[in-house]
Amino acid sequence: MTTDFSLFGGADSLDEGRGRAPRRVFAPKEGENPNVHAYQAKPMDPKDFLWVMTEEPHRTRRMAIMKAHPEVTKLMGHEPLTKWVVLFVVSLQIATALSLRHTSPWSPWFILAAYVIGGTANHNLFLAIHEITHNLAFKRIAPNKLLAIFANLPIGIPYSAAFKGYHIEHHKFQGQDGIDTDLPTRLELLVLNNVFGKVFFATFQILFYALRPTFVRAQTLTKWHILNILAQVIFDYVLVKTFGVRPLIYFIMSSFFAGSLHPCAGHFIAEHYLWDGLEQETFSYYGPLNILAYNVGYHNEHHDFPSVAWTRLPALRALAPEFYDNIPSHASWPMVLVNFIRDKEVGIYARAKRMAKGAGCPSKVAKKGAEDSDSDSTDKSE
Repeated sequence: MTTDFSLFGGADSLDEGRGRAPRRVFAPKEGENPNVHAYQAKPMDPKDFLWVMTEEPHRTRRMAIMKAHPEVTKLMGHEPLTKWVVLFVVSLQIATALSLRHTSPWSPWFILAAYVIGGTANHNLFLAIHEITHNLAFKRIAPNKLLAIFANLPIGIPYSAAFKGYHIEHHKFQGQDGIDTDLPTRLELLVLNNVFGKVFFATFQILFYALRPTFVRAQTLTKWHILNILAQVIFDYVLVKTFGVRPLIYFIMSSFFAGSLHPCAGHFIAEHYLWDGLEQETFSYYGPLNILAYNVGYHNEHHDFPSVAWTRLPALRALAPEFYDNIPSHASWPMVLVNFIRDKEVGIYARAKRMAKGAGCPSKVAKKGAEDSDSDSTDKSE
């Protein structure tokens, strides 16, 4: 029996032959039918993003699932386990950083620890903050924000408060140019639209996601931004003053690896980049790396129901298989990185964009987004 390597997001060899690259995404049952492996869509135009006139797909599917399965509301709500996972990972990172305080940052062991342990742990904390952003660790908003600030400590740079506002907008205004800061800018398209640009982007993903929002949509500082900054500065100062600069270097290096060429970091590209010419804006991944990443691979499910906590996303998929098992998904996050770099049919341009609704929308939405991000309950409809 011949192995179909394209089912695993790869190819038969580094030389993929002539014509189009193998398909990268498949619905779960496609492998049972050999006739579905043919392309169903033409490749995208690499000179521009895909501009669409339709609304984002998640609201429509959410309404359909709630009509077909009204019991889905039982899956909504916070997950008490989250705070204990955060406490464990933060403790692990601090213990590892302190154990390396006498080791040179140029040592292979220091770098290996920062990549394997630190990169995986800080990536987990990125996703913890993502989960907490949806108010899914506690019932009330203040404990969630405080836990996010605590989870932020081993990352080394304060960002949890700012991330909340940007991420809520990403959900409510997915794909809207100038509002959804997850989208690449026109400048990125012009500069990085080649294989070397894609290597640079994949290597420094974390910097793009950290810096892009400040250029696209500056936020107004709130008391939570200030508290986040103060807590991080005090933590970093005490750490360096007591144990030297190497533990802080370990934290920063860990954060860089967590958003670079790391197996888990493939999710940043896997979630919303367009593949195989499909106009599908969100892709899920159901593989084992979800264990390390708060099930963020269940991304269609997460966008459909942001109020369903990470431990119950597999149950959501199982509840409504008729809605999810026919959607193409990724089989491997690491191969997403590889294929993003080497495939000619995917690149910075492979994102769906829509015009922001209404004149002057960004400024109005910024105010509304800030208000929504401080809502004292989990939003069950967005």
